[in-house]
Amino acid sequence: MKKQQVTIRPGQTFPLTIKRLGINGEGVGYFKKQVVFVPGALPGEEVIVEATNIHPKYAEAKIKRIRKKSPHRVAPPCPVYEACGGCQLQHLDYKKQLEEKRDIVIQSLERHTKLDVDKLDIRPTIGMDDPWSYRNKSQFQVGEKNGQVIAGLYSLNSHKLIDIPECGVQHPLTIKITNVVKQILQDFRIPIYNERTKQGVVRTVVVRVGIKTGEAQVVLVTVKKELPRKELIVAEIQKRLPEVKSIMQNIQPKKTSLIFGDETIHLAGKKAIKEQLETFSYELSARAFFQLNPEQTVKLYHEVKKAADLSGEEKVVDAYCGVGTIGLWVADGAKEIRGMDIIPEAIEDAKENAKKHGFENAKYVVGKAETVLPKWKKEGWIPDVVIVDPPRTGCDRGLLDTILKIKPKTFVYVSCNPSTFAKDVQYISKSYKVEYIQPVDMFPHTAHVEIVAKLVAHL
Repeated sequence: MKKQQVTIRPGQTFPLTIKRLGINGEGVGYFKKQVVFVPGALPGEEVIVEATNIHPKYAEAKIKRIRKKSPHRVAPPCPVYEACGGCQLQHLDYKKQLEEKRDIVIQSLERHTKLDVDKLDIRPTIGMDDPWSYRNKSQFQVGEKNGQVIAGLYSLNSHKLIDIPECGVQHPLTIKITNVVKQILQDFRIPIYNERTKQGVVRTVVVRVGIKTGEAQVVLVTVKKELPRKELIVAEIQKRLPEVKSIMQNIQPKKTSLIFGDETIHLAGKKAIKEQLETFSYELSARAFFQLNPEQTVKLYHEVKKAADLSGEEKVVDAYCGVGTIGLWVADGAKEIRGMDIIPEAIEDAKENAKKHGFENAKYVVGKAETVLPKWKKEGWIPDVVIVDPPRTGCDRGLLDTILKIKPKTFVYVSCNPSTFAKDVQYISKSYKVEYIQPVDMFPHTAHVEIVAKLVAHL
């Protein structure tokens, strides 16, 4: 007789022992062999939960009561921690967060590869000495509540805007500037965009800070070009916030989760602010990508340099190069560095950055790595080291096929998503072995973990 599958009903209450953390930071337990995800629960805890959502392969539940508490559970310092959803792990002691993030990497490899994960060199996660106030950029939606302008994030899975007048993970200057801009919009009665009625003008306030330079940029994201009392707003920002060196307006008329639209208007000050990472300086325009945690970015890039292990004789490719950040970091140890990206402005910036820092051994082109690399191979230029830092979706299959054909000795893979990283590693595992994996904590108190992996071609 076939064993009938146990099904959990919505609203059902049952005890659960939490075994580990899931990739989104939720507790994972098993009830009669069914997987149950419980946000806010920690490994080792015994909890009473109530089922909220039932899916074919798993269930979601919420904590009703904690019977046995984890010794690593701490009180989250943020007043809107649970409502906001921007952080997932503030209730877990930071040292333990680093251990759990390493475990998230292990889980991804167990799930998506056939490798003997126990035998892999997966190093302890590199954390921060002070894991607070690290985010150099805030993107807060604006709204109105009881006649007051508020700015913050939408609550998890809802259209309720949570006002965030203070935030432990944001650099204090981003919060200070947002609060002042919010007050200026209030004072001048600037129409705030309402998602429901489609009325109003200003929808988002974006603030970026150069942590080393102290320069700040404000971008007002509006639904249309006309911004009432524009000159007054600009003059007031400049008067009350001398740190703001750049004021921009971006127009985003579409109903989308993307913050920025295609058009950006320069309102006052400079078009870009400066940031410094060790000996490198960067120009940050409104839409330029830049890592959100500069202190950990330096550690991450040093790990890339360590994995590339250059002697001065190697030809290096920086795929998905953006403005050339990673490639230029290792360029002093390479014979030649070449990068490519599909965004023309990024390539212009990369060329400019190479020139500014005096690297004559760097060459940047617009295009996809999977089309550019074979062309270079035909010309007789074959890289010794390829470095990739792809988006969350992982490497393009075409790029992995190209790497398998060209077969550089060393493949350095920087990943912000352990699951897609693991799938890519499995795909190239016949030709490449994992020498080691180094997790880096770029976003303390969230479930995110970054990886630098050194992969070496089989002889």
